Amino acid sequence: MSSRLFPWFFVVAALLIFVAFSLFSVNETEFAIRTRFGEIIDTRYRPGLHLKWPWDRVTKFDRRVLSESYTGETFLTNDGRGLIVDFYVKWRVKDPSTYYTAVAGNEGLAAQRLAEIVKDGIKSVVAQRTLQQVVSAERSAVTGQMFTQASRNAGGLGVELIDVRVQRIDLPDEVAARVYESMKQSFARTASRLRAEGQQESATIRSSAERERTVILANAERDALRTRGEGDALAAQTYARAYSKNPEFFSFYRSLQAYERSIGKDGDLLVLTPDGEFFRYLRESSPAGSAPKRR
Repeated sequence: MSSRLFPWFFVVAALLIFVAFSLFSVNETEFAIRTRFGEIIDTRYRPGLHLKWPWDRVTKFDRRVLSESYTGETFLTNDGRGLIVDFYVKWRVKDPSTYYTAVAGNEGLAAQRLAEIVKDGIKSVVAQRTLQQVVSAERSAVTGQMFTQASRNAGGLGVELIDVRVQRIDLPDEVAARVYESMKQSFARTASRLRAEGQQESATIRSSAERERTVILANAERDALRTRGEGDALAAQTYARAYSKNPEFFSFYRSLQAYERSIGKDGDLLVLTPDGEFFRYLRESSPAGSAPKRR
């Protein structure tokens, strides 16, 4: 290499180093903040390539919605019962300057500080309620009150709370056993009360049905007797009219009915005199094809 080109080589190298330490890029998913000796210089950087002094420092952090889950956190209710609560938090950076000042752009530190804020909100909400109220209350109501309180405190970190949700509420083992036993006894009392009410209602319905059945049968029996009496009366009138028109034929017809019902039946035994009135038409029968004699 020529001695005349050697200085130019150093100049170009120094220029490249200067450019390398003076350029930085920002993605669409990032915030960038430029500081000089710890002092914030600028935070208004759009996605693309930007310039800075080599001694300036650029800190980047995510501008997307971030989430963090927390499990096994214990809180005390108003009646001194411990609750194990699992929850998650969704948040994003809202004010880069405040965020950098509060946590130096450290996402882990921000999540830890935010978790403490949310825990304070949960603690305040749970401490105002008994165990039964926490379990029976609408989860959205509990979450809404907790979210409102936590959102106000999260503003000091330069972040915006997007959502805070309780995933699971559980009891410690020793508390759970007592609570489950109490619930079992409560359900047993409720079942006994409902069973007694059902039996009482069943007895009332059966009594009413039996009374209605008795009334229906009595009315039906009355109507049947009345109908039967009317039928017998009508039959008697019919027989009387028929007898008055032709007494001989009527007597002959009734005798034939009597013969049909009594003669020729297996096991029947009749004790009658041959010249009795019962066999009058058998004795006086005319030759085949002729009608019985009239008297």
